[in-house]
Amino acid sequence: MWTSIEDSLCELGESPFWHPHERALYWLDIPGRAVLRTRGEIGSPTATVERWALPTEPGCMAPARSGGLVIALRDGIYRAREWGGSLVAMARAEHDVRTMRFNDGKCDALGRFWAGSLNEAKDRANAALYCFDARPGDVSPTITSMLEHVTTANGLAFSPDNRTLYWADTAAHVVRAWDWDAEANTLSHARVFQQFDPKPAGWVPSTPTHYDGRPDGATVDAAGHYWVAMFEGAQLLRFAPTGERVAAIAVPVQCPTMPCFGGDDLRTLFVTSGRKGRPADELVQRPASGTVLSMRVDTPGLPVNFFED
Repeated sequence: MWTSIEDSLCELGESPFWHPHERALYWLDIPGRAVLRTRGEIGSPTATVERWALPTEPGCMAPARSGGLVIALRDGIYRAREWGGSLVAMARAEHDVRTMRFNDGKCDALGRFWAGSLNEAKDRANAALYCFDARPGDVSPTITSMLEHVTTANGLAFSPDNRTLYWADTAAHVVRAWDWDAEANTLSHARVFQQFDPKPAGWVPSTPTHYDGRPDGATVDAAGHYWVAMFEGAQLLRFAPTGERVAAIAVPVQCPTMPCFGGDDLRTLFVTSGRKGRPADELVQRPASGTVLSMRVDTPGLPVNFFED
């Protein structure tokens, strides 16, 4: 049974993670240009949601080991040492910020921050996936283009054994996988993990024609299963590492955007959602659109990876 977090409404929620030290859920509102987090026990009468306004659209973020956040804004990767604190630029974007911005991303287990980009016009596959390494050492912080030739970077996730990287191109309805050497940070053996059917011409949610949706944000659970939010598909899909579809979980919103696991036992599944640009009748029929939803699950997730700098 899904429940909505009180006061969690966003235009387009994204990049959720559970902060174990604060026992709080964090997420972003991209067009709303804000970071949000829960305060107090979620679902309790005293629980609240705090909002922190940002200067441009945030695409993704991660908690930092030494405190605060690392955030990918439209024009680069920034560091905030505390909630609401000053934003210090750490790396500038390599894309044209007039037409592109950062989108989905997160940290890997070694503390590097990964962020993909997005072509807002969706007219060509010129977006990429970057890895930002600011770990302590003799080398200055570096940002490296790891993968290219997508339109909308999404669905980034790492297998529990750090040997497989997943990455989606939402516009192409595809999730790909690579063999990943985490220590050397090299990718090989690219393959299609899931290819979904395109949206049928003229499709709207009220038509009887089936549409799975297109892959948006994703996460991996402790068993190595890949969970992906299917935008416009009103569902989350769960895939075994072999690629077998093992579950389809309906959600009470047309546009789920990204799942994550949280709670002290990591068995609460959270999913952000969107309402920006959706038809008025859909929002009436699906009033939870734009909120953060949660439900209990049997298999726990993995703890969030912290940024190391």
